[in-house]
Amino acid sequence: MDDANSALEANEFFYRAFNQKDTAEMDAAWSRRDDVTCIHPGWNLLASREEVISSWNAILNNPAQARIVVGGAGVTLLGDVALVLCRELAGGMPLLATNLFVREDAAWKLVHHQSGPVSMRNS
Repeated sequence: MDDANSALEANEFFYRAFNQKDTAEMDAAWSRRDDVTCIHPGWNLLASREEVISSWNAILNNPAQARIVVGGAGVTLLGDVALVLCRELAGGMPLLATNLFVREDAAWKLVHHQSGPVSMRNS
């Protein structure tokens, strides 16, 4: 499998962990680096692995958390970094996501996720 497809597969793994509310798989999706970052819609910046994983544990353990439908993923490779941009639909709200992966132990691991709302119309 080429690097682009491997990065897209890592992106799908991340969303599968989310939709299955699997905290262990979510943890596995993220880099072991301490300087990972995450910005959930409407949240402030989370700037450590401990904060990021803690936030995902809280989200995934929330029984009211909506599933996410993902589409339109595209990847740009920058050496050992993969930038994946995609659309999300969560609870009827359209979002755009930026997922940044680094190669770690021969696998793509998240180092940054940011998701935020967008307009339904083009401007």
